[in-house]
Amino acid sequence: VAMERREFPHPFIYEVKLTPAQRLRGIILGSILVPLRITLAAICFLIMWPVARLRVAGLSKEEYSRPITGWRRWFYHPIMLILSRAVFFLLGFLWVRVKGRRADLKEAPVLVVAPHSGFLDMLVLCPTQLATVVSRSENTKLPVIGALLEFNQSVLVTRKDPESRKRAVAELIERLTSKGYWPQMLMFPEGTTTNGRALIKFKPGAFLAGVPVQPVLLRYPNKLVSKTNGFLPVYNPSEEERKDPNLYADNVQKLMAKALGVPATDYVMEGRVPVSKLGGLSLPLDSPGRVTLSLLGTCEIKVALDRMLDRCQSGAPRFKASAEELASLLSLQDKQTAVNICGLYSKDETVDLRQVYFSVSPIAGLSSFKSLLHTAFTLFDTEGRGSLSAEELSDLMGALLGIPQPQHNIAALYTEASSQGPLTEENLLRVLMTHPTYQRVVNEYLQPEEVGSQLSLNTLTNGKAENNNGYVYNRSLHHKSD
Repeated sequence: VAMERREFPHPFIYEVKLTPAQRLRGIILGSILVPLRITLAAICFLIMWPVARLRVAGLSKEEYSRPITGWRRWFYHPIMLILSRAVFFLLGFLWVRVKGRRADLKEAPVLVVAPHSGFLDMLVLCPTQLATVVSRSENTKLPVIGALLEFNQSVLVTRKDPESRKRAVAELIERLTSKGYWPQMLMFPEGTTTNGRALIKFKPGAFLAGVPVQPVLLRYPNKLVSKTNGFLPVYNPSEEERKDPNLYADNVQKLMAKALGVPATDYVMEGRVPVSKLGGLSLPLDSPGRVTLSLLGTCEIKVALDRMLDRCQSGAPRFKASAEELASLLSLQDKQTAVNICGLYSKDETVDLRQVYFSVSPIAGLSSFKSLLHTAFTLFDTEGRGSLSAEELSDLMGALLGIPQPQHNIAALYTEASSQGPLTEENLLRVLMTHPTYQRVVNEYLQPEEVGSQLSLNTLTNGKAENNNGYVYNRSLHHKSD
């Protein structure tokens, strides 16, 4: 299946190319060094465990809520720093090159590190003197890791709990504005790992307090020097940036991307789906509909989609289907293909058939967009009122784009489409076909392959700060099929 081409690499796909000699060397040396290194690193971790526990032993809840100082810091902190560096030395990071000067606490209360490529990026904690981090509260239940987070007095957050997120934000701002009372913090503003070939959109957490930050760049040359940490000059926010954390985050992202020589993108990871943002909508980098179409191969697409639509029109309880049912509807011989398709739309082996139908149909060119929207409007107008609520509109757009809910901020679209009264099918069609932002969504994501392949995306904006990465949308489908 043909697709448009991006002008820069996909940040969520790792491509490893090894020569036969490199593969052989990896097998021989790996079979010897990997078990040895892991064993020695595990021993260091086991030593770190009691050290971490002893540092906080006997502290009351009130005492632990303040920075640990005095003998507990000057005695245990150097021991933990040495053990931490020993772990990474044993894992192969024999030498770490540090460029630039690390700012002190009063100059920059927070260090922002990018790109974030994996667990081993935590090596940056060594040259930053074990700066405090933000972590998921679930990690405290892990052996050793939980003790290390307690040692570090990390800010903990349960991402699925709104109240926990609010408390974490409040604690974060309190620490960053404490004027030296709390230690320096270290954050990965991308919020997830990438292949490092582009910077994805920075989350605003590190920038909420409006305090100066020091950007830290990570590089893995994979030669004699195992890793390079680059401390850039402290970034002092303008008054406008202090008032707008998203603008502040975008400007720091662009600065770091320029220093790294990689693109600054509007890509984010929502759930397990990499997307870009446009008009509040989440636009998938790899359209699930396009990937699904490629996986179906020689399947009778129209017949299969007609069966799927009949099933959906029979009533709401019939919207969900298991992988086995999906395989039957699509006449697939291999259930694994159906499982792979389910994985594009949900976290388990079930799928909302409306998402499959409405994301595949426009790309397959089986109906006009106007006809498709009519069908979608009818299915999502659950009460038959002839108009949609904000929630129903969100579900409809999620199905058209193949993104599970709740992944969309459709407030702007809903406001525009209901500006002349109830959000009717006619009003929604008018906005989607004439509004510059949403017209792009239709033209670039909801058109047949032969049309879509000729369209290019302009520079994406986030409404506040424009990123300098215009691109032409294109990617090979086979990357997502495994």
